[in-house]
Amino acid sequence: MRQLYSGAKVQNAIGESDFGHIFNFARSLLNLNQERETDQIHQLEEDKTTAAMKRVYLIINCIILAVGSCGGPLLMRLYFLRGGKRIWFSSWLQTGGWPITLIPLLVSYTRRRRTGDRAIVLMRPRVFFAAAALGAVTGLDDYMYANGVARLPVSTSSLILATQLAFTAAFAFVLVRQRFTAYSVNAVVQLTLGAVVLGLHTDGDRPEGETNREYLIGFFLTLIAAALYGLILPAIELTYKRAMQPLTFTLALEIQLVLCFFATAFCTVGMIVNNDFQAIPREAKEYELGETRYYVVVFCSAIVLQGVFLGAIGVIYYSSSLFSGIVISIMLPVTELLAVIFFHERFQAEKGISLFLSIWGFISYFYGDFKHNTDTNTNENYVYLDQCFS
Repeated sequence: MRQLYSGAKVQNAIGESDFGHIFNFARSLLNLNQERETDQIHQLEEDKTTAAMKRVYLIINCIILAVGSCGGPLLMRLYFLRGGKRIWFSSWLQTGGWPITLIPLLVSYTRRRRTGDRAIVLMRPRVFFAAAALGAVTGLDDYMYANGVARLPVSTSSLILATQLAFTAAFAFVLVRQRFTAYSVNAVVQLTLGAVVLGLHTDGDRPEGETNREYLIGFFLTLIAAALYGLILPAIELTYKRAMQPLTFTLALEIQLVLCFFATAFCTVGMIVNNDFQAIPREAKEYELGETRYYVVVFCSAIVLQGVFLGAIGVIYYSSSLFSGIVISIMLPVTELLAVIFFHERFQAEKGISLFLSIWGFISYFYGDFKHNTDTNTNENYVYLDQCFS
């Protein structure tokens, strides 16, 4: 009897021990699942916060790009309308404001140094040479664009320059495998049509006393400039993707700095050959608005035009080269409106239609982007729920 009792007691002790182990294991498993769910929630919240901040930075860069795209051509046109004649100098001004980029780079370096990172330059030689090559091409593009601004009326140059969106879409598809949706295709079509409408009434805006040869030269050089810029934007995006190093906004700024520096150097060589440095003081004295205002126009042109490159680099970094081209294209009719206000140009019905089509295309692109992000977030939530219940 005593043996049976002791045996039962041992069995009960073993049973209680097994039950305790099972209970502890179940509790540990429950805690592990709760920690996993908490980490997933935190990660999802961090991803949403990061996406929101990227959208804020994208909007800021869009504003910079928009101001540069509108103000730059107007200041360049003011330079030529009031007596400026130096093509290479005007080309130089488009990237001559590159030292401005040193300011955000200095801020970034100060922050990195506080964390123990003393690297002055993040860019590797591979990226440097790619940016330098793009800079030389940009310098050539600047020269061709300056020729167009000097020779063609605003409506015609806007028509030709707007074709850069089609070139950007084509090169983006080839170089970076840009994916198109019905909304983005509609945006490209509407924005291109809006720019084409601007050229339907060019006879009334054609400069007086300009020969057919000069007009054709300006036309074809501007067309080549549009094609080159349509190539440059996707090429920058391709440089980002093949950098073979962590891509940060600081690196993007360094790429932009090198690009603009070599573009400025390219135009500097042209200025030396064309004796522009000797002609600038004389041109300033003969400027219709006065010598002081001449230098004000020149200085403001360099600052505002730098916003085109700085904003474009940021938009490409936070979005894509195609979206950068779309922002530039929608600014063309806005530039037309500003030209009517400041230069008292005529506002034909074609310009109103162009503005409507451009706004339509812009809204179409943004709606497609919003719909894509909504679908992406919905899919992520479904994945998260599946993981929680699996």
